[in-house]
This record gives sequence, C-alpha cells and structure tokens, in this order.
Amino acid sequence: MPELPEMETYRRLLTEQMARKVITDVEVNREKSINVQLAQFKSQLINMQITEIHRRAKHLIFQLSSGKNLLLHLMLGGWMYIGNEEDNPDRTKQVIISFGDKKLYFIGLRLGYLHLLTDTELEKELSDLGPEPLDQTLGFPEFRELIGSRRGMLKTTFVNQQFLSGIGNCYSDEICFEAGMLPMRKADEMDEDELKILYQSMKGVLTRAIQFGGYMEEPLFKGDAKTGGYNEQCRVYDREGEPCLRCSSPIVKEEISSRKSFYCENCQS
Repeated sequence: MPELPEMETYRRLLTEQMARKVITDVEVNREKSINVQLAQFKSQLINMQITEIHRRAKHLIFQLSSGKNLLLHLMLGGWMYIGNEEDNPDRTKQVIISFGDKKLYFIGLRLGYLHLLTDTELEKELSDLGPEPLDQTLGFPEFRELIGSRRGMLKTTFVNQQFLSGIGNCYSDEICFEAGMLPMRKADEMDEDELKILYQSMKGVLTRAIQFGGYMEEPLFKGDAKTGGYNEQCRVYDREGEPCLRCSSPIVKEEISSRKSFYCENCQS
C-alpha cells in the first residue's frame, strides 16, 4: 500500500503535470470507487480545473476550481498513470480523468476510492488522522508526549493512523531498523535517549524515502525516473533471508498483530 513518501512523490509529480489543467472528460468503470451518482460525478468534474494538489497522510486531495475536492486513497494495490490512448498500462482502469489528449488513469481501486467532497465533508473525513510525521510543528517534545501515551509495540504504534498519519508496514520497519530497535519493543518502555533516536530515525527515513521517490515500482508516466527509487534503498522491508546491511545476519520476517514485519534480530534490540 502506498504510504506517505509514495503519496508525496505522486503529489509533487502530479502538480508538475496536472495543476491548472481543465478536465475535459471523465470515465468511471467501477462506480463503487466513487461516492456520488455517476452523472453527478461527471457533471461536477468536467470543465473544472485542478487548482492545487495536497497530501494528507496516505491521501491526495485534488482541489477543484468549483471549490469541491477529490479525495483519493489508493489503498492496497492502487496506483496511477499519466498517459494517453497510445500510452497506458494494459490494466483495468477504474476511473479515467481526461485533460484533452492527456489522461490520468486510476488503477487497482478495488479497495481504494476517489470521492467528491465539500471542504466540510473533507475535514470530517480526515478528522481522525494523527499529526504529519514531517510537519515542522512535530518537534521532539510533541513526539515524546504522543508516544508516551501509547502502550503497544512500535510496529502497531507507527501504523496507527490516529497516532501519526502516513506510516504503514514498510516505513514502520525501516524506521525501527534505522533506530536499531525491534518492532516488538513497547513504546512506553523506552528512555529519553531511545525516544530521541526513534524520532530522528523517523524523520530521516521518511525524508530519504521522499528524496528517492518512495518504493512504488510502477512509473507515473513514460520516462518517469523518480517514482520507486527507494525500492532499492530498503534496508529490511521485503528482504526476508537476505543479509542485513549492518551485520550480515539474515533478515527475519514475522507476523506482528497480523502485519508482516521485517527486522534483523542481531542488530535490533
């Protein structure tokens, strides 16, 4: 599932490609992916501009010139592609938004969605989300206070979107590895120095992942050299049995609260 770095990469690239462009057509092949009647969805998008694109947690928000918003959550298996009739993936597209000859394809939205919302509806939809991990207002004192109220394991704490928003399976494991801590460690049993290391690791891993374009393998458009660059940078995620980059011990895969987790049992404690 795309996490904060993947969605931030999408936001930046889509802003370059799509901002201020006028929507000329809309095709919906899976009506469960949208939240209003098809005719209403199309009529309220066609001839509108995408004025800005924002990210909140794992969501993208396409602001429309009408004042309404498209809220996107790709969920598991979802991705996007910018192309045209001759250049597009040979995959089922649940929603296609056209900007003249250029099209934005939404693919794999079996669980994901693209909802048309007012500002009030959008605020309500996102109201349960925790702070953004990279927000400048989240300094170490704020992080310490947040995590100090948690009793669970680091893995389950980091993927809890009400604790911090945007971190999922991949980056929770990468943060724990960077900090040298097992994902099973209890958040409320860490001392001040360990919390500082964890905080710095969280900021560092997410910043680096954004710089490399996240771990999504599919490019956003033909010639896209940015998306997915972090895939080769992952230290533990999806590297079961491979040697640890710090100590050469094999990376372990384990189910933690029904979530797959990867770690080095030798150099994480």
